[in-house]
Amino acid sequence: MSFDTLIIGGGVAGMQCALVLGSAKEKSFASNKKIGIIMHQKASHLQNALFNNVLGLLPNKLGSDILIEGKAQLAALYPHVTQIENEKVLALEELDQGFQITTNKKTYFSKIVVLALNYSKPFTIKGLDTFLIPHEKSNPEKDRIQLKNKNHLIKNGLYCCGTIAGWRSQFSIAAGSGASVATDILTLWNDGNHTKVHDKVS
Repeated sequence: MSFDTLIIGGGVAGMQCALVLGSAKEKSFASNKKIGIIMHQKASHLQNALFNNVLGLLPNKLGSDILIEGKAQLAALYPHVTQIENEKVLALEELDQGFQITTNKKTYFSKIVVLALNYSKPFTIKGLDTFLIPHEKSNPEKDRIQLKNKNHLIKNGLYCCGTIAGWRSQFSIAAGSGASVATDILTLWNDGNHTKVHDKVS
């Protein structure tokens, strides 16, 4: 299966990236794009999170509920975004026209890949070792990691967002990071014209 953009990771950053990309489906430059997200959530820090300080979320909101509700929101609003369940990425290999992504079950191809994983060790995806560095915004004793990037871009066609991009583990920061990457991709699809997408009350 081939994609124009494949997101790896179904936490805050990954799902927010998918929601923004999915919401651009009515734009001519995005209408024919194939978008996928590998919804690996077992290692997400949302599993045991409780939120009281996030704009738009009611107090005492559970992160575990957001994981479930986020998938449902993505499926209901943007069903053209393919959600890949129960697969773990094992390797990423750069090709002439994109990347090959190997999971424990299948192999995928994508022109663009977005890594939206958490910053905990071990990092087990083969092919990215040269980009791993100590996390720049966490306590050194926690031994966190990130992928070396500039404004979320690791190299052409390869992005990262959330804590693996070097951001702190904060819900709104991770969501903003995922949305930022999505708008960068939309800008790329829109021939370099700076792009954002949102709905308005009619």
